[in-house]
Amino acid sequence: MGWLLPFDNLLCMALGISFTVWFTSLLVFIIVPAILGVSFGIRKLYMNSLLKIFEWATLRMERGAKEKNQHLYKPYSNGIIAKEMSTLEQEIQELRSSSTTLSSEPEFEMADIMSFCRRGVESIVDDEVTKRFSAEELESWNLLTRSNYNFRHISLRLSVLWGLGLLIRYSFLLPLRITLAATGIGLLVVLTTIVGFLPSGRLRTYLSEKIHMMCYRICVRALTAIITYHNSENKPKNGGICVANHTTPIDVIILANDGCYSMVGQVHGGLIGVVQRAMVKSSPHIWFERSEVKDRHLVAKMLSNHVADKTNHPILIFPEGTCINNTSVMMFKKGSFEIGCTVYPVAIKYDPRFGDAFWNSGKFGMVSYLLRMMSSWAIVCSVWYLPPVNREEGEDAVQFANRVKAAIARQGGLVDLLWDGGLKRGKVKDTFREEQQKLYSKVLVGDQEDQTGRSEYFTICSVTGIFTHNHF
Repeated sequence: MGWLLPFDNLLCMALGISFTVWFTSLLVFIIVPAILGVSFGIRKLYMNSLLKIFEWATLRMERGAKEKNQHLYKPYSNGIIAKEMSTLEQEIQELRSSSTTLSSEPEFEMADIMSFCRRGVESIVDDEVTKRFSAEELESWNLLTRSNYNFRHISLRLSVLWGLGLLIRYSFLLPLRITLAATGIGLLVVLTTIVGFLPSGRLRTYLSEKIHMMCYRICVRALTAIITYHNSENKPKNGGICVANHTTPIDVIILANDGCYSMVGQVHGGLIGVVQRAMVKSSPHIWFERSEVKDRHLVAKMLSNHVADKTNHPILIFPEGTCINNTSVMMFKKGSFEIGCTVYPVAIKYDPRFGDAFWNSGKFGMVSYLLRMMSSWAIVCSVWYLPPVNREEGEDAVQFANRVKAAIARQGGLVDLLWDGGLKRGKVKDTFREEQQKLYSKVLVGDQEDQTGRSEYFTICSVTGIFTHNHF
């Protein structure tokens, strides 16, 4: 068997050369530029090439569908049913006789039920909340199986192109990205732990900032993320709070790639816990125990103490509290708007043509989600830094939160919704039903009340939909 030894040596030599070339390429073209904060423009060239391929594939799909007399795209709309935009009072007036108006005498009519029944059926068929917790629908195909698997069977050329893309993404891009992600996370844990042994001072702060920026830039390249930052003059400053809409856990990496932030979050175990413990050794991050998260006063005090020190980095908070699918912004929790400091709004919008950044935590675990991200074409997004805002006189925390949320939605081209993102996992709060009950009562009686202070109040039963007549 001695004749096999030359082949074994040749194989070992080939593997050694391949590993050397692979590591050298990573070091020269990705890791070193990330450390220095420079770019060779390879990612933008890659993105422009993908756009041309998508354009060609779209033309080929349309031609193939036309030859086979097939309908390629279904009409794209924000909803699957047409909803009438009218107020409750208008609907009730239309349901009642045209000669009848809402008089000063409050009077219930059975026909009023139809307005609530219609709205209830509309919400069951196509509500504006549930669709925000599923992947954003694309108007065209981006050569990913997860978008629409039927497109790749339209023609032989498209099948070959899809197969070639599958080979590139899983045999080259995925191993490359996993290597870069492991490098970035490993360097972050090791270097922040080392810096944590230094005494507090300017040197420790300087090294911590450089390490965080370097590692986040490597992680950005691990996702082939192409980010465009707008209005950098409004970047968050020390002693403030940065609030942004939330689509994915990598929102943190996207923002930290352009500046240093203090993170706020719950203490985790496993790999995330290792990273958290390493980060907090070198810079002031705020990690809560599970029992402390429910104590709003304790959380508010910790946030207030952090922003009071102007040497601390701005706190990065996602007030929605959950990931929304890149189409809208849902209710901001008021806690971060009660601190009494400057708030720096940031709008983030992802381009879904290159990959879906939304994390559906109810469907995918963190590991499977990251694998889907790293096997996509790229992560392309735009970040807008909005002018800093402060709480106005006479404005409560809820109004302040809604004002900031509206500005973020307007800048990012997102739908501004009043619903709580907690509906992703919980039931509708009683306060939402009570608002509809009070609205109907007001439609009937207006602002009038009799001498005893009694008013007519109709309650919609949330389960049966039957009206019960209550007197207060």
